[in-house]
Amino acid sequence: MKDLKIMNKKLISALLGASLMLGACTDLNETLYDKVSMDDYGQTSNEVQTIVAGAYATLRGYGADTDEGNGANCYPTCEYVFFLSACASDEACIPTRGTDWYDGGRYQQVQYHTWDAQNQMILSAWRYPFIGISKINAIIYQVDQSELTEAAKDKVKAELRGLRAYYYYQLLDQFGAVPITTDFTASGLPQKSSRQEVFNFVEKELTDIMELLPSGVQYARFTQNVANTLLARLYLNAEVYTGTPRWQDCLDACEKVSGYALTANYFDSFKIVNETSSEIIFAIPYDHKQGTVGNYLASMTYHYNQKKAFTADESYPWCGNGICAQPGLYSSFDETDVRRGSLLIGQQKSAKDGSDVLMDDGEPLNYTEEIENYEKAKQNEGARLDKYEWSSTDIWERDNDWVLMRYAEVLMMKAEANFRLGFTATALPFVNQLRVRAGLAELTALTENDLDKEWQHEFVFEGLRRTTNIRFGTFFKPWWNKGETPKYRGVFPIPAEELAKNPNLEQNPDYK
Repeated sequence: MKDLKIMNKKLISALLGASLMLGACTDLNETLYDKVSMDDYGQTSNEVQTIVAGAYATLRGYGADTDEGNGANCYPTCEYVFFLSACASDEACIPTRGTDWYDGGRYQQVQYHTWDAQNQMILSAWRYPFIGISKINAIIYQVDQSELTEAAKDKVKAELRGLRAYYYYQLLDQFGAVPITTDFTASGLPQKSSRQEVFNFVEKELTDIMELLPSGVQYARFTQNVANTLLARLYLNAEVYTGTPRWQDCLDACEKVSGYALTANYFDSFKIVNETSSEIIFAIPYDHKQGTVGNYLASMTYHYNQKKAFTADESYPWCGNGICAQPGLYSSFDETDVRRGSLLIGQQKSAKDGSDVLMDDGEPLNYTEEIENYEKAKQNEGARLDKYEWSSTDIWERDNDWVLMRYAEVLMMKAEANFRLGFTATALPFVNQLRVRAGLAELTALTENDLDKEWQHEFVFEGLRRTTNIRFGTFFKPWWNKGETPKYRGVFPIPAEELAKNPNLEQNPDYK
């Protein structure tokens, strides 16, 4: 089974690296027929599958130096898509360290929840899903023109529609009301749909394609298991998105996810060869040998001299000394909680001779939890993100697959949905499965705070925390270095650049 998963990853990575990448941009009405030629390619089943791989490749995002990125880094693992989500939550921050990491105040805006429509991080978060949607719409058009039977086309398009629904779920969560566009041939500027309409679209797409999707456990493909996990997420947050709770629907979707099990070791899902994990439901494959790019989050968190701790010859890739944990996160873990190992803290030792690693100013490289002054932070302040396995042989582009969904989330969704419905006794065993694996004692009672804490610790640095903060209401309350947040900031503003391109878009309420 493990060998099969590894072969699947290699095949998928190869397809992603070599796949036909159809042109698109976030101006969703742009006509791209010149880039979707049906004359020589895309007619047979095998050719269509390589084209479909291009849709999966969009999950890896785009750099600012590409036509698609167009000035915004759109990598889901780091700048700025992950950075925005993580730093808008109570788990992470990017302190200004001397002249580093100020960048016009964009990170400070996110920390203080004072972002505006000009923030580059928000532009990246908007463009990442919309670039993916544009490319998928083009690929669906190409599939429709192929020589496949209608039944075969429907099966192929089911996976494509599932990926598109995943992108629209992200837009629903982060921006609320956005344009819905599915027709590649449509002309004219798209209109903005309400948040309820976007919710309905995602729900209907997933339910309509469910029986056409691949069944069982298939690595890195949009399967029925992935669709049901995404549906459960949608229903878990339905009260936030629509005003109407859907707890039972969340439970029903969770019950349909099968074939997975918790790994004995919590960190198995984050190893370099993590495609062998029995827990991963959906992930983005990365393999530098296949030319995949964008997975360099590790380099964005460690201090510049971490190379001395990781490699005796100091050959470890350059590190940027940026994103780190907010003060209070590390100490919120019980000392026996193995998940505390997701954060790196303390004095770093030389891989060469065991001596203390020093910073360039001669002071010890001793990571501290506390950050005394967020806008004038010291180089060693802040616990570092250390969840994904590193190796002395790492290059800039890491090979760890980026985890989007894993079975632990299904267990936590079951726990919370049961708790919200008043079935605390039913909820407890799901939480305790995760606690036992983490080396903690089982809970005998369950509170909302207990649930929130388990979400925080189990999924630290996995991109779920902002959504959880909003669902539990903590997002709007003061926390470290942040005051109260107005309710309207539960969604981000539509980027000013996008408003300028499409006069049919209206800014989200209360944003200027």
